[in-house]
Amino acid sequence: MNIAIVGVSGAVGQEFLRVLSERSLKIDRLELFASARSAGSKVTFRGKEYTIRELQHNDDFRDIDVAFVSAGGSVSLEYAETITRHGAIMIDNSSAFRMQEDVPLVVPEVNAADALVRPRGIIANPNCTTIQMVVALNVIHQLSPITRVHVATYQAASGAGARGMAELDEQIRAIAEDKEPEVKKFAYQLAYNLIPQIDVFADEDYTKEELKMYHETRKIMHSSLSVSATCVRVPVTRAHSEAIWVETEEALELDRVREAFRRAPGIVLQDEPEDQVYPMPLFIAEKDPVYVGRLRRDLANPRGLAFWCVADQIKKGAALNAVQIAEYLVAEGVIGKRH
Repeated sequence: MNIAIVGVSGAVGQEFLRVLSERSLKIDRLELFASARSAGSKVTFRGKEYTIRELQHNDDFRDIDVAFVSAGGSVSLEYAETITRHGAIMIDNSSAFRMQEDVPLVVPEVNAADALVRPRGIIANPNCTTIQMVVALNVIHQLSPITRVHVATYQAASGAGARGMAELDEQIRAIAEDKEPEVKKFAYQLAYNLIPQIDVFADEDYTKEELKMYHETRKIMHSSLSVSATCVRVPVTRAHSEAIWVETEEALELDRVREAFRRAPGIVLQDEPEDQVYPMPLFIAEKDPVYVGRLRRDLANPRGLAFWCVADQIKKGAALNAVQIAEYLVAEGVIGKRH
């Protein structure tokens, strides 16, 4: 099939190339797009050299089957019609279309079939924190419907892209050299600190990141469950962690939940507290699955469970999820029909 990547010079764009190189998708043609600043640069993929082109309003997307877009919401909004005009399916990593009713918001382990109905030719990739959480929540939801979720996130610098990761590294280096660390990307120094704010504050003093988790989870899971989130930036380079509390309609046996996690696609259970086995971002960066551990009863709620969840934000939280959507469409025969 014919694939395009828009925003290929960014952290997620580069991750798209890495993920595609690891997967078995047959790619007949690959087109790479970025801003004028990156146009003309060379990229090697599967042993072949490609030239990055400037994204423009023209017919460059004719005969493209899937366009993976990660260039920011404003670019997605401006170029959506150009990208989809000739039938390309746009899988968009920004927040531009996520909550629009005629655009499916998809995590393949949870609601893959939603990708089959896309009136505008657009499929939205959810927020990274939402993706890993709903992969885990869905396992419990199948045993007994979830009514309420509380989550505290511990989000790595990777959530702010390549510049965020670079800033954390530079701050740690500066401090080690007894220099004043520079603060540019984040509101405060991230090294040796926690910042209890991701994105701007919005309704009722929740940040936009926290509200994304509320709205996106309900849309993906087709549920009216309640979600309350506190999102925190932590001095970790890559991979987000989440402490999650859920309430279900019926009380669930822990062994039943553990077995469901063991069997669930896309999840690895690391839950042996007696041997100090639990997920940690240090060991999960650049891995595909969502990792779950520290499963236990919620002492404050007889129908409650608590667990810990870690996943790579750039991989499963962005590029991999989008590629898995495309793989599902291939398996369903949606992609490749016109070839």
